Amino acid sequence: MPRIRVLTQARVRAAVVAALLAPLAACSSSGDPGGPDAKGPSGAAGRPVTVTVTPTGTKVQAGRPVTVTASGGRLTSVTVVDAEGHRLAGKVAADGRSWVSDRKAVPGAAYTVTAATRTDGGTAGSARSAFTTAAADKVNKVDWRPGAAATVGVAQPVSLVFDRPVKNRAEVEKQLRITTSDGTRGSWGWLRDWSGGDRVDWRPEAYWKPGTKVTLNAELNGTDSGPDGGWFVRDYTTSFTVGARQIVKVDLDSHQLTLERNGETVRRIPVSGGTPGGDKRSWRGTAVLMAKEGTINMNSETVGLGNAYDKMVDYSMRLTWSGMYAHAAPWNARFFGSANHSSGCIGMSDANAAWLYGQVRPGDPFEITGKDTKGVVAPGNGFGTWNLSWAEWQQKSALR
Repeated sequence: MPRIRVLTQARVRAAVVAALLAPLAACSSSGDPGGPDAKGPSGAAGRPVTVTVTPTGTKVQAGRPVTVTASGGRLTSVTVVDAEGHRLAGKVAADGRSWVSDRKAVPGAAYTVTAATRTDGGTAGSARSAFTTAAADKVNKVDWRPGAAATVGVAQPVSLVFDRPVKNRAEVEKQLRITTSDGTRGSWGWLRDWSGGDRVDWRPEAYWKPGTKVTLNAELNGTDSGPDGGWFVRDYTTSFTVGARQIVKVDLDSHQLTLERNGETVRRIPVSGGTPGGDKRSWRGTAVLMAKEGTINMNSETVGLGNAYDKMVDYSMRLTWSGMYAHAAPWNARFFGSANHSSGCIGMSDANAAWLYGQVRPGDPFEITGKDTKGVVAPGNGFGTWNLSWAEWQQKSALR
């Protein structure tokens, strides 16, 4: 007489619990094992497809792509969706055995994975899995220039300054994409910003061509910036257009400023630069107009020059973070065109400053020459990247 195994109620409950707790990362697709090509439940072609999802579990580390593999058949489609309905796109491999997401899993998210399958015998099925990622313990943020929909000068770089340190520079740089309307060649370069933070700029090999349309897509969400830096938890994008080719040439030896537009001289203006022989000298090299700030208070104590001045200044055009401006300086009128006698800025009459202020735009280069200056504008002091050769600039990429 055959022996009949009797399961106690406790054993039944234990079996049910074990089944519910079984990991969802490896699961068999559901579907009718029958069909004209099926070998039956015990045949290889009749077995359901086994689907494996990585990662699996709860509070797993973010920053990795989602991978789905199939054995005993193939994947026909895969959908990965978070709790807010955002999809991780990807593509099934040609052999149907695997799928990898294009983007990484982001911190603090709950994902559901649905895989449509087909056995080697032709039976369709599906499998579902789920996992959650751990929340970010630190978050890195980005401040970027230029702003969206801006029209900028031909020397304007794309500049991202990070809130926290970036050690995984190559991984971050891989997520940054510049597209242009004319295929402009350029490169990313890592700098120390004047604020002390990490920064990465993208500049062309030469000044932009007027009319170029530029878009930045920084797909950083789910990228780990490294120790002490934390995770990026959002993407960033900006688009801008390059305006006319305007170059402001400042000759501190002849004390003249010249505005050139599209290769032609528009106007020459007598100016006075920084006083020679000390800390009041001006910078030389290429400085890029950062912002038109209008009427502002200038205090010498903020730039380490003691109590030399504290006054409201009109038509202020910022050229460096260290405090060099072009602006109206009527108190210095007797030196315009004849001597450098300022505290480092490029001063001119009210009328000339008002005119220049109305002509220039952020991103216009100021090419400054002169024998007695305090050095070349550093790459991180405003937008001094043009003071490096193209070869030197390319070496600053983390992907070189």
